[in-house]
Amino acid sequence: EREVLAKKNTDRKMTLTINLVILFLCLEVTYPGVSGIFMGKLASKKLCADEECVYTISLARAEDDYNAPDCRFINIKKGQLIYVYSKLVKEREAGEFWAGSVYGEEYEDQMGTVGYFPSSLVSEQHVYQEANKTIPTTAIDFFCE
Repeated sequence: EREVLAKKNTDRKMTLTINLVILFLCLEVTYPGVSGIFMGKLASKKLCADEECVYTISLARAEDDYNAPDCRFINIKKGQLIYVYSKLVKEREAGEFWAGSVYGEEYEDQMGTVGYFPSSLVSEQHVYQEANKTIPTTAIDFFCE
């Protein structure tokens, strides 16, 4: 009986692997040039203003410079304004990060790029909506193009 269960589990894993490979191949054919990597999760939950996490929570000002350590994060310069879209729920020894994008004509090349930054480096200037929806994070939250 153990051998039968082990065989079924192996078959399921193989089927799942094949399906994922087919999915990625289809995506590459459908959207050529779109590539990226899934990075490690920074948190398992996030706070948002709405269920889809699309509404701006607040506008924050950078109190210091920040150099992004990898593609999940954004570079910020002291004085920059940042639209905040979600706030990761801090876990254990992890830092507290928010997701947002820089704002301002002088930062046109960075506008629209959403990434994480330490919440300790910014001060909220204006709160548009309360971040009172707790939503589980997914792998796509930490996807890098």
